[in-house]
This record gives sequence, C-alpha cells and structure tokens, in this order.
Amino acid sequence: HVQLVESGGGSVQTGGSLNLSCVVSGWPYTSACMAWFRQAPGKEREGVASISSDGIETYADSVKGRFTISKDNAKKTVYLQMNSLKPEDTAMYICAAQHTWDGAACQGRVEYNYWGQGTQVTVS
Repeated sequence: HVQLVESGGGSVQTGGSLNLSCVVSGWPYTSACMAWFRQAPGKEREGVASISSDGIETYADSVKGRFTISKDNAKKTVYLQMNSLKPEDTAMYICAAQHTWDGAACQGRVEYNYWGQGTQVTVS
C-alpha cells in the first residue's frame, strides 16, 4: 500500500531554514502530483506548494520566494526547502500525493487521496 513519510521538521529561529523530505513507497502509478500542506492549531489546512509530473511548481502567495518544492524521482522523495522562516510558518507540514494522467500544474485541480502523518515546524 502507499505510504508517505515526512521528516526534517524542527524548531528554528525567525529567518532560519529547514528542508523537509517526504519519501513515498508503494506508489503504483507512473505520474503524480505531489504537494505540501500545512495546518496550524485552530486553523484550516492550507496548500503550501505542489509539483506536477512534468515538474511544474506552484506556491501559495504566503511562501513565494521563500519556499522551494522539488523532487527526486529515483529516490521517490519530495522536498520542501524553507528559507526566511517566520513565526506564522509554524504548523504541521503534511505531504500529499495523487495520481494524475498528465503533467500539467497541480494547483486547483487535484484532490489528494494519499497523505502522510506530518512533521512539525516551529518558528520562534
């Protein structure tokens, strides 16, 4: 079965950086949208970044210019490099995946059915 396992979270000071990883196992498809979401206590889950099979990246306005999503297909891993972190970035960061039939941009058109457990990011 499909599993997504995140790592790389932690506690950093404002302005610091973290690099999150999401390893995917058991994936039976040849193409997919991969995404990072986050959820802070008392707030709704929000999409942070996504990357399509063709490598098209999309970002939430709040993280543009600070976060970068990337993937290594050979390692079946998706990354989220987070720079210039702010206290408002504090949240549980969750990796998601969904099979797609094409490599078009993922944002706004994909309903994710596979989720990881998340990794906590705290910025103070």
